[in-house]
Amino acid sequence: MTRVDFYISASTENDARYLIACKLAEKAYKLGHKIYIHTESSAQDQLIDNLLWTFREGSFVPHQRLADSLQKPAPVLIGHDKGLSHEADILINLAQEIPDFFSQFERVAELVNEDPVYKAQARERYKFYRDRGYELKTHNL
Repeated sequence: MTRVDFYISASTENDARYLIACKLAEKAYKLGHKIYIHTESSAQDQLIDNLLWTFREGSFVPHQRLADSLQKPAPVLIGHDKGLSHEADILINLAQEIPDFFSQFERVAELVNEDPVYKAQARERYKFYRDRGYELKTHNL
C-alpha cells in the first residue's frame, strides 16, 4: 500500500515547497528511485524544470517535462497531466488536489507550507488519505 509523507515548511511562501520538491527529488534520485513531480500547470512545470538546474550549486538531477519527447524518460519527470504512463515509484505532489493515480506509487510526498489557505487544503488531503487507511508520516522542516 502507498505510504504518504507530509513535509511541512515553516514558510508561507510557495518557493519553500518548490525547494523541498527539488531536494526530495535529488535525494530519491541518488537512492535509485524514479520520481514524478506532479504540478498544477505548464507554467509550474517550467518553474520546477528551471529550479532543478539551479536550486543547489553542484547538484545534478536528470529530469524532463512530460510535454517533451519521452523515448527514454529521465529518472525525474515533471508534469500536470491527469495520468502517468511511465514507471515511477515516488510521487511528489505540488498540486492542491490529490491526483487520481496516486495509488500507483509506493510513496507520495505532499508538500505543505504555512499559508492558511494551502494549509487548510493540505489538511483535507491528510483526512482523505487517513480515512482510507494509508500509512501517514509527518515531517516538520
